[in-house]
Amino acid sequence: MFTIDEFPDRTIAIDGKEYLYFGGTSYLGLQTDAEFQSIFINNIKKYGTAYSASRKSNIRISIFDEVDAYLAEIVGSEACVTMSSGYLAGQLVCNYFSQPGYQLYYAPHTHSALLRNQQEIFQSWTELENAIKQNSNKTAVLFLDSIDFHGDNYPDYNFLKNLPLQDVILVLDDSHGIGITGKNGGGSFRLLQSLQPKELLVSCSLGKGFGIQAGAIFSSKNMINALKNTQFFGGASPATPASLASIRDASSLIATKRIQLAENMDLFLKNVSGRSLFVYAEGHPTFNFQNEILANYLEEKGILVTNFRYPTENDSLMSRIVISASHTNEDILKLCTILNSYSSNP
Repeated sequence: MFTIDEFPDRTIAIDGKEYLYFGGTSYLGLQTDAEFQSIFINNIKKYGTAYSASRKSNIRISIFDEVDAYLAEIVGSEACVTMSSGYLAGQLVCNYFSQPGYQLYYAPHTHSALLRNQQEIFQSWTELENAIKQNSNKTAVLFLDSIDFHGDNYPDYNFLKNLPLQDVILVLDDSHGIGITGKNGGGSFRLLQSLQPKELLVSCSLGKGFGIQAGAIFSSKNMINALKNTQFFGGASPATPASLASIRDASSLIATKRIQLAENMDLFLKNVSGRSLFVYAEGHPTFNFQNEILANYLEEKGILVTNFRYPTENDSLMSRIVISASHTNEDILKLCTILNSYSSNP
């Protein structure tokens, strides 16, 4: 574990040594981009550094509804509501369905943002499919992640196609997809909607793809209105309006960054020879592995990657190479050279 005193960019200096950093979740590199920071600072001057009043207050700021509508258009949903974090967004949805009449099911590797109390997470899709098909008394609500880092869900979602989705409310955490995957960074909503579930809700963090501290939920107008009418929503402070405004105001920059990210992923895949070392999903910039020797080898060669146990110390080691829009061609080619050297002499 390393402790640093500034946001990790494409490089990190530790004890006087500079490392290339291929980790984290800043996929578009917005957090350290000078143009994005300028947009953000200008919005702070307009909206203030924070806004802690309820969105049910008698004085309301228009940017919330404007960005909700803007994000819904990108994603392809009827409606959207933003929250102060992706975790809170997931908890709002989970809390809403934790009532009589609903039976909650959790797919393998579902993120803790969608958990309430100690629900069972199924270890296999076959067991989950059998449990849902045997349920006849309550409305099934299925929770899962889009990017599960095991290659099971995005981009094909093949396991879902075996389920009676017309009878299932589908809840997806798209934190690692929104802003990155899908048409114009809209994530998986359109694809999952085409599978015609009984109801579809997508919750997510906006910090990974859009570089701001906020979360969002996408669904039908009726469902979003129902969520807004809960005590959970009314009692929570919203995301800072300056953050939300920066998503909209930086739309052209974000589109450019998404193109750069795609080019960087393409460069990596064309030049790395040991693809079999990794589990990855087409179109997503994360390359996952369970090989502590490889992680240590990369560190010795001046490359730091994501490498820790998550979400608790008792969970399995999570090792991941992350390509971002901020990486240069030279960064990526150096990484490929080191990985190719390891592959030829493991």
